[in-house]
Amino acid sequence: MTLRVAIVGSGPAGIYTAEALIKQSAAPVEVDVLERLPTPYGLVRYGVAPDHTSIKSIAGYLRRVLESPGVRFLGGVEMGPDFSAADLLSCYDAVVYCTGAMVDRHLGVPGEDLPGSVAATDFVNWYCGHPDVPPERFSLDAEEVVVIGVGNVAVDVVRIMAKTADELRATDVPEEVLERLAASRVKRVHMVGRRGAEHAKFTLKELRELGDLLNADVLTFPDEVKVEDLAALSRQARGNVDVLQSWASRVPADRPRRLEVRFWLRPVEIMGVSRVEGVRMERTRLEDGRVVGTGEFETIPADMVMRSVGYQSVALPGVPFDERSMTVPNAAGRVADRQYVAGWLKRGPTGVIGTNKSDAAETVRTLLAEARPGVATARFDDLLSARGISPVTYDDWLAIEAAEGALAGSLGRGERVKLVGTTAMLTACGRGGRPS
Repeated sequence: MTLRVAIVGSGPAGIYTAEALIKQSAAPVEVDVLERLPTPYGLVRYGVAPDHTSIKSIAGYLRRVLESPGVRFLGGVEMGPDFSAADLLSCYDAVVYCTGAMVDRHLGVPGEDLPGSVAATDFVNWYCGHPDVPPERFSLDAEEVVVIGVGNVAVDVVRIMAKTADELRATDVPEEVLERLAASRVKRVHMVGRRGAEHAKFTLKELRELGDLLNADVLTFPDEVKVEDLAALSRQARGNVDVLQSWASRVPADRPRRLEVRFWLRPVEIMGVSRVEGVRMERTRLEDGRVVGTGEFETIPADMVMRSVGYQSVALPGVPFDERSMTVPNAAGRVADRQYVAGWLKRGPTGVIGTNKSDAAETVRTLLAEARPGVATARFDDLLSARGISPVTYDDWLAIEAAEGALAGSLGRGERVKLVGTTAMLTACGRGGRPS
């Protein structure tokens, strides 16, 4: 008997789960990958920076999984508005939730809600062409920007702001976004971490890319990148510190933009009356491994503040959720009878894209150990049809891809240029609006 499984979410975690099911199951398996957007690949499409083409190439691997026999992509269908957890359990023998971590963490400081204070996740979604964030969301009329956080997302954000539009012309950045990047008034960017250089979360490769920027002087402050015992650090941390310390001796070359990477500062207030005017920072130090304030303050002028202090997951209707860890409680991926979880929703926003592969494999082992093929009798297609919903198919997605390739050709820009908005994507695949 065939095992029928629904996977909610088509990012790396969801597609790796589909792959693991195909490879591990001894019995025949049918997998439906459900996605609220018309497009698959999740953060590979809407989270990886457009100039990181080598990382984005993982989409080719994910494509092969979606094209495997027994796997279907059903886009434009959303849990909550379109179907419930109970609906899925009536139609599938097992359900795996893989919706990732979609929102940013907050700083919890006064002034955080002022105009000009934004989430780095929104900015990433903007330059990646996510349909939830329209092109007009950012105008980049700020001359001075503070980015709070020293992880890879923060590095991506400041790199995109520091580059010229011409440097991004060959990427898949939407044309409307590229025009706004070309009109950017940003002159100075401060990337700020509350701990020291040795604690920064970015990878060495990404950090070095900042040092090679052609359009910006990249600098650090000697006292902020000083480390007492370099030999005690991991190889990764030593590499980061070496690079950061080398930037402290750089002489600015009067490039159009300036990037300052700062450490041992934490935001205590975002200042301004009607919009952001600056960030009040407190100098920090470590005490018994904890970050504490020193009582020494500094104000960094800013027209825009971007928080990049981590992602967190969002509860799914009808699915258990731990508000403290912001994950779905599970045991090796098992949530409840016939319900499972994988990816960031399972373990929190940790690891790299490839980490989701072993994570998914663990969940699938748990699922297959207690699988009951044939327990569900209803059909999901019938349920959607009765509700007047016609999902975006994989062929529809290929039509969207083809339209993006054609757009790039017409603009003389690289291999593809992303279409902006759900309506444009649905029109490209022969639909006039939302799947119906």
